[in-house]
Amino acid sequence: MKPLIALACLVMAPLLSGASSAPPEELVRPIEYTVDGREYVDLELVLAVDVSSSIDEVEARRQREGHVAALADPEVISAIQGGGYGRIAVIYLEWADGDFQRVVAPWTVIATEADARIFAASLATAPFISGRRTAIGAAINSSITLIEDNAYEGIRQVIDLSGDGPQNSGASLSEARSRAEAALITINGLPIQSERQSPFRPSVSIDVADYFEKQVIAGPGAFISPTNEHEDFVDALTRKLIIEIAGLDPAQFLRRG
Repeated sequence: MKPLIALACLVMAPLLSGASSAPPEELVRPIEYTVDGREYVDLELVLAVDVSSSIDEVEARRQREGHVAALADPEVISAIQGGGYGRIAVIYLEWADGDFQRVVAPWTVIATEADARIFAASLATAPFISGRRTAIGAAINSSITLIEDNAYEGIRQVIDLSGDGPQNSGASLSEARSRAEAALITINGLPIQSERQSPFRPSVSIDVADYFEKQVIAGPGAFISPTNEHEDFVDALTRKLIIEIAGLDPAQFLRRG
């Protein structure tokens, strides 16, 4: 069984077996809506994941596995349920070239562990398609549009962008960042510093964390959570999600180096 499919079975097992009990009644909040019918949530979160040629299929699937594991983490669920509305809306976007932005898992409201497991399972079973270039600006523009056109009204809006290299194609990154800032959308970064080199992939010799910090992140409370060669991806992502969901001060929980 492929690792990602096996992980999907693992996250779904409690639901299929009936072992996962319903959340306590006091944690299930009534759904509230705006006058035009948009559902209130604490956070609108775009998980924007790099699948350009510098990310091979093994690494891309590790990123998916990391999101599957992190979304089902008890501390992440606790952070979600501790919000004012007790729910977030999340979407998973894979991106590469200027015209390659692919929604892998659509907008989903997560309010309980069961919601998180269902979203994670749909993510885990989606087919993998790779792109070539690294168009960060286009990925940000696509993410902004996904936020503007959805059916939710979040207290905060965040684009959670992961990748292992600099922009080399597509729409202007600085203009995309400015568009996000004007809309009060935060862009956080999960830079992946990989030392592995392959003759079939373009080399990345820059400090990716420094690049993301100076050129990518933007907006209220923006921060990066660096990882090293995907080895600590799940831990870094889990920390990042908790900070984003709970609206915590990243300076108190993250340290460069």
